[in-house]
This record gives sequence, structure tokens and C-alpha cells, in this order.
Amino acid sequence: MLKFIVITGGVLSGLGKGIAAASIGHLLSSRYKVIPIKCDGYLNVDPGTMNPTEHGEVFVLDDGGEVDMDFGHYERFLNITCKSKWNITMGKVFNEIREKERRGDYLGKTVQYVPHVTNLIKEKFFEIAKEEDAEIVLIEIGGTVGDMENELYLEAARQLKNDVGNDNVLYVHLTYVPIPFGANEQKSKPTQQSVHLLLQRGVQPNIIIGRCSEYLDDRIKEKIAQFCNIGKDAVITGLDVDDIYKIPIVFEQEGIVDIIGKNLNLEIPKDTSKWKSLVREKESAKDRVSIALCGKYTRLEDSYASVIEALNHCSANLGCKVDVKWVDTTDENKVEEQLKGVDGIIVPGGFGSRGAEGKIRAVRYARERNVPYLGLCFGLQLAVIEFARDVCGLENANSTEIDSKTAHPVVDILPEQKTVREKGGTMRLGAYTADVMEGSKVFYLYNSAKVSERHRHRYEVNPEYHKILEDKGLVFSGTSQNGKLVEFIELPSHDYFVATQAHPELKSKLEKPAPLFYGFVKACMK
Repeated sequence: MLKFIVITGGVLSGLGKGIAAASIGHLLSSRYKVIPIKCDGYLNVDPGTMNPTEHGEVFVLDDGGEVDMDFGHYERFLNITCKSKWNITMGKVFNEIREKERRGDYLGKTVQYVPHVTNLIKEKFFEIAKEEDAEIVLIEIGGTVGDMENELYLEAARQLKNDVGNDNVLYVHLTYVPIPFGANEQKSKPTQQSVHLLLQRGVQPNIIIGRCSEYLDDRIKEKIAQFCNIGKDAVITGLDVDDIYKIPIVFEQEGIVDIIGKNLNLEIPKDTSKWKSLVREKESAKDRVSIALCGKYTRLEDSYASVIEALNHCSANLGCKVDVKWVDTTDENKVEEQLKGVDGIIVPGGFGSRGAEGKIRAVRYARERNVPYLGLCFGLQLAVIEFARDVCGLENANSTEIDSKTAHPVVDILPEQKTVREKGGTMRLGAYTADVMEGSKVFYLYNSAKVSERHRHRYEVNPEYHKILEDKGLVFSGTSQNGKLVEFIELPSHDYFVATQAHPELKSKLEKPAPLFYGFVKACMK
């Protein structure tokens, strides 16, 4: 029988429901096929048009879907490739409801939130489960209990128990257990109030995870259990950790696997030995490198979540701690001073002119001083611009995204993008295969002449400038299969100067770091 695990959150946002859901999925996935679904309350169809400082990183999937950043955690923890339809947004739901109403699918009935919208949400749960032949479906409901935006998801989740029976659905609620300064005591009241709000919506949690800076003591567990109608063993610590990959280990130690197995009548093996080994390796690392991450969204670190995780994966596999130095490039005159002493430089993806000149200065600093450089998407385009200006002598060379009137548009919009008017879901999105030049550094790192990575961009290296760039020593080490688009560049004379039009950070995993990041960190260690 198909099983459902619903994860809700309370008290405040940003507690880490996605990581909690991914950690639970990780502990179950060695035996069962686990499929995650994320329910977001916003009316955007997807997060693709949102500013990263508003919502965090936009995560791109193989199928071209732009989805919530929690899908990065799902893929990394469950070792799966997710699909865009697994991210349900109210924008998608209401679009579909309107389409069905206009077609007359409701046979003249008054279309209402309940049952029509909630039924559609549940239909999506069962449809995804059937298509993927899932044994366990993880449903993460975004936001916190009490938010207007997620009420319909909570109602659909409540109804699941009637649809599939008590033994086939389990509710997990993540809350906050603060320790106020000066009190030196764990406080349960926020959790009690949060669960009370959940009970008002007809949902009784089977497991409560209390996010706290220390392990929950027996007294607080007993108090939460008493006020929230569950057993003390079902109150789990969601410990603040310095490494999110420790969370499944903490959950396992707290007994969450046994509680899930008991509630859902599942036999769940406990084998996280390889995972634990990598976490230990990262924690005990002796070497240390400092890497500058140069961007304009540094105010919210979640804007570059996958880049940070890719570096963490390298850390665990190379036995080297990575210290990320955030470099805000909006003031170009302060960039070089901030780069002094770093072991490597990354210029990640981004859009628009703000901060671009500062990033170009970072590229120049890396190229001229032989500091390892990794450029991602916009980071490739800016590396080409810097090379065109300072090596090829093309004065004021630029991208038409930054300067539409530049005399040397070495980076220009993709031809198929010129007629696009809508912003959402219209970029070159998803996984594309590149042909890699044998003998190049990129070929060595991937050990393959065919490389598939995920993309999210509108602009490309202008084919009219390919020859002059190559004549001056820039190597196009990977191109699209039709030979028209530059996918990878490198400088052979440099210890490590590699950039890609893709986003390899999106496919990096703890057990298998992204090759370009692995080679980059290894070069930084030297």
C-alpha cells in the first residue's frame, strides 16, 4: 500500500522543513522508492521570475523545470532526479482550475475551494505517485501553519487520512524550541501554540521535530508530548548543526526511523555508514582553503545554496575544509582588496548589469595572478568579456545584456530568445549534452567526451568572435552538439581557469561531487 508522509512547519519560516523532509527521505530510500512533492502557496507558477534575495536560489531540473530550492536537498539526500510537476504551486493549481472551469469540466457547478481545489491537489499527489511507482510519497507543505497561502494544502493533507487510512499516512510537524537569553531553559510554548493551530485544521501530528540549539531534554519532551497528544518517543530533536548532512544521523539517533516504521507498518533498514563516513571526513579535515564567491546577491546566502553545497561535497571527498568569503561586487573599486589572500575565485550565475564590472575585475585578478578560477553561466560570459578586453584588445567589449550598444558584443542574446516576450520558463532551461574536446582539462575532469549539465540562460558567446578569442589562446573545450554554442572554456597556461555556460552545482552530490568543483578545490589546495 502506498504510504504518505506529510511535513508541516510552525512558529516561523526558515526552520528547515526541506532539509528535514530530505533527511527523512534519505533514511527511508535505501529500502523504498521515495518521491518528494513540495507544495508552495505563492501564486507564481514557479519561482523562476523571483529575485533570489526574495525566495532563495531557483533550482533547475533536467526537464527544464524551475522549482523551489528544496528540490536541491531532495536530489542530494535521496540521490534521485526530480521532475518539475513534483513542485505544486498555487499558481499552477489555480491556472488548472480556471482551465477546467472554462472547458465546462465542472458541469455547471459552483467551483469552490473545497472540494474542487482540494480534490485537484490530492489528484496530483496520487497521479505523481502512480506515474513514479512510488512506495512512499513525502509531501512538504511550504510556509507555516496559520499562513493564508497554505490552508488548502493543509485541508487536502487532512483529507488524505480518510482516503488512504490511518496506517498509510503520517504527519510530521517541525517547530521551534527557543532558549531565551538569560533564561537558560528550553521553552515549549511556541511548539504548543503551533500544534494547537494544526489541530484546529484537523491534523494531529504523529511526530514533532523541535528545532533547537541543543538536544531536547526529557522534561521538555514530556511537556510537548503531554500538550500535543503524542508519545514522548515521538518528540524528536531537530538539532542546529554546522553541517546539514548530519541531520539524518541526528534523526536516526533520536529514533525517528523506528517511529515511522511503527506508524506505517514498514520495515526500515539502518545503513548510513557511507554517509556517516563522508560527514566524519569533512569534520576531521586538516587542510583548509579560502574561496571567494563573487556576486551581488550575497545578502542572502540561499541565493547560492547549490554552489555552497557543491563545495561541501568536495570538502568531504578531499578532506579539506572550505572557507567561503563573500565578495559583494556592486562596488567594483573594493573587489580586488577583498580578494587578497584567497586560494580560489568563483563567479556564479546572475543577471543584469549591477555588479558585473566588479565580477569582471575578479576574473582579471584570477587570470593575471594565476589564482584558480571557476566561472558558472554568467561567470563564463564575464570571463570571455574580460579576455576580449584585456587580451584581444577589443576595447569596451561587453554583453548586450549589460550594454545593448556595445561596439563589441562578444556575448549576445540567443537567436531564439529575441522574439520572446514572456519571462517565465522561456530561457534555455534544463539538461543539454555538450561535446568535449579530448585532451582538455574539462575532458580530464569528466573523463568523457559527452557531458550533460543543466542550463538557465538567455545569452551566449557570440559566434562572430569565436575565431579572435581562440586565436588569442582561449580554448573552447566544450560546445553544444550542433557546434554553435560555447559550453566550456579554459586557459591551458593557467593552473586552473575553467568556466561553463551550465550550472554543474545543481547535480553535485555528497557521494559524487561535481567534477568541475572537485578539480577547482583540488587546485585551490595546491
